[in-house]
Amino acid sequence: MEKRELTPGYAISPVIKGGWQLSSGHSLDQDIEDAKAIADTTEFIEAGITTLDFGDIYTGVEDLIGKSIFKLRETHGERARDLVQLHTKYVPNEAFLHSFDKTDVAVIVNRSLQRLGVDQVDMVQFHWWNYEAKQYLSAMEELFELKSDGKIRHVGVTNFDVARLSEMVDAGFKPASIQLQYSLLDARAEGGMVDYCLANEIGIFCYGTVAGGFFSERFLGAAEPTHFDTRSNVKYQLIIKEFGGWPLFQRLLKVLASISEEHGTDIGTIASAYIVNRPGVKAVIVGARNLSHLESNLRIPEIEFTESQLELIKEILAISKGPSGPIYYLERYDDEHRNIMHTNNN
Repeated sequence: MEKRELTPGYAISPVIKGGWQLSSGHSLDQDIEDAKAIADTTEFIEAGITTLDFGDIYTGVEDLIGKSIFKLRETHGERARDLVQLHTKYVPNEAFLHSFDKTDVAVIVNRSLQRLGVDQVDMVQFHWWNYEAKQYLSAMEELFELKSDGKIRHVGVTNFDVARLSEMVDAGFKPASIQLQYSLLDARAEGGMVDYCLANEIGIFCYGTVAGGFFSERFLGAAEPTHFDTRSNVKYQLIIKEFGGWPLFQRLLKVLASISEEHGTDIGTIASAYIVNRPGVKAVIVGARNLSHLESNLRIPEIEFTESQLELIKEILAISKGPSGPIYYLERYDDEHRNIMHTNNN
């Protein structure tokens, strides 16, 4: 898979393997088998999806990634570390934001390094739950200190809005990237964020492009589900509701199904390919609990849409209702969306 340059001298795969699905807090009815998860992760890397996204609050995932790097060393020696780009997160506990102690940054980052078994992590992406607690700039300052110390190669952010992102840039803490939810169901990024990132050379990483698996032939023509296997299902059913409801979602699925047939692939691949080709987007993050979609994931950057295909998608999006508002506002301040989140895992 051909890489994309994020910053000078640093390139990533345009499809990033997400780690939330490997967290014990994600699945509602399945356990994660460590040995299988490690084997699958190394196979993704060998296939060309070399950038891994995970987080300090994804229970058990940093340890799994560390074990995967160790396994890679069996076949690649010390070169194994150079094969991958490791993107973790720093997500301070919401309960302590108003009394935030900046020493927490180094404590958590050092813990991540220990779990991963590395001296430097390629990226730490910073998330902050509550804007009413104002110390997020202090946290960014500490992350940049750790970058200067060589423990972090790049600093990124996740789920901030344009107002807070511009505060960081104005304070001299411009991140290399921002990770946010951006999909055919959720175009909040197009409400100013994409333009700001393009103007300031901040790369966009997108999650939610397959809507927790809802962009699938499995749901084409199906009744709206009432039972959920994962927290992603719960989350993205709410996004479908914001988009315009299940009937409109079915119309979109039919369009994507027809396009996928023309490309000889599946609905999820088309949904992700649409986003990976949007302005400012450097990569899409695909959640993968196993290898079942690896082959189609590899095709995502290769899909080229015709004008007629784009027009069919545009017609559906033109009648969607939302979601609207700043990036991550619903997830921060709307109880229905917010209650899905685990905000105190650190």
